[in-house]
Amino acid sequence: APAAPSTMPAGAHPSGQRWLRRAADNGVTEAQYALLEQAWEGDRHQAYLERALPLARTLAVAAGNGKGTQRLSPDEVTLLSRCARLLAPDVAEKGGGHAVEPAELHRFWELAAAEHDRHAQLALGLWYARMQVDGKRVAGGAGSANFKKAIRWLTLAGEQGLAEAWYALSRIYIKPEFSQRNIADAQKYLERAAEMGYRDAQLECGNNAWRARRENENNDVRAVYWLQKAAAQGSEEAAAALRKIAPRSSAPAYTETGALSGCARDIAATHPLLAARLELAALFSLSRAEALLLDVKAADHGHCLVIDIRASYGRSKRRLVMIENAQERQGLDRIVRLFDNIDCGPTGPEGNYRQRLYRLRTLLDSARSGEGLDYSLAA
Repeated sequence: APAAPSTMPAGAHPSGQRWLRRAADNGVTEAQYALLEQAWEGDRHQAYLERALPLARTLAVAAGNGKGTQRLSPDEVTLLSRCARLLAPDVAEKGGGHAVEPAELHRFWELAAAEHDRHAQLALGLWYARMQVDGKRVAGGAGSANFKKAIRWLTLAGEQGLAEAWYALSRIYIKPEFSQRNIADAQKYLERAAEMGYRDAQLECGNNAWRARRENENNDVRAVYWLQKAAAQGSEEAAAALRKIAPRSSAPAYTETGALSGCARDIAATHPLLAARLELAALFSLSRAEALLLDVKAADHGHCLVIDIRASYGRSKRRLVMIENAQERQGLDRIVRLFDNIDCGPTGPEGNYRQRLYRLRTLLDSARSGEGLDYSLAA
């Protein structure tokens, strides 16, 4: 059979593409898989199935007749897995009307899973669990779930890097009908999926941490961490939760001090710590007391600031402020370095709150004389 010219990449020229197609039509294996790869990469799923489905059926029949004792090649495994994915009920519209019986589809999954295809392992695990990735039972699923087999296949898929598999495992371990129901294991698998970037797992980790904040005060920090991850991937629910958990206040009490940061350059040479605190107030909308009393190093949690000055200012409340962009992160890093090895408490070089407040008023009155700035000593 004629083959594509060796000096020309397949598909690089119309004539090369014709030679490739002719070679595939004449049964040249390399040409067949080259065309299939082109169709897959181009999202031409109907064209893919037109060529791939007959090959997949041949492989399945050979395996069923005992002729498939020899291990499948990587290309054959990929072929079976991709056909099954396109023919699965939830994406069947991509297949352009190519219908297969459930038993045939299941056979494709079995053959590919046995050859360590992770997508096939995930599909088999979900099939044995009779559920979707989110744990909802498959509508019309026949027979009872076999969670032992489901866990085996899902674990194999997860170990090959499929975050959805770990998330599905977490759903199994919280099912009331599962005899080995274990909340701790469910949380372990949920966090593993979240760490691998699975958005639904990140959202749930964030919500779980927020609900458990009374058990551990710092759970709110953990909640913001996961919700930020989910929001960055487009979760509107996570973004809405963040607006409630860590709002950026625009009330005058939280913007007036930051507005003074323009004067910080005038006092930076003689009072660098105070100037840095004014800049911090401008970056993160801090009140006067928060800006003057915050332990900057302790407040920085990487993705957010924990504003907690209750030990020095009894009327305050602990709250979180998100670090929303690279500019804020860079500014905070610079300020944190300035406070390195500095005691931010009342016995440190900045003194107590009244001393800090007096210094702020005095220096700003001097720097902005004639502008009518009035800072009282009242708390």
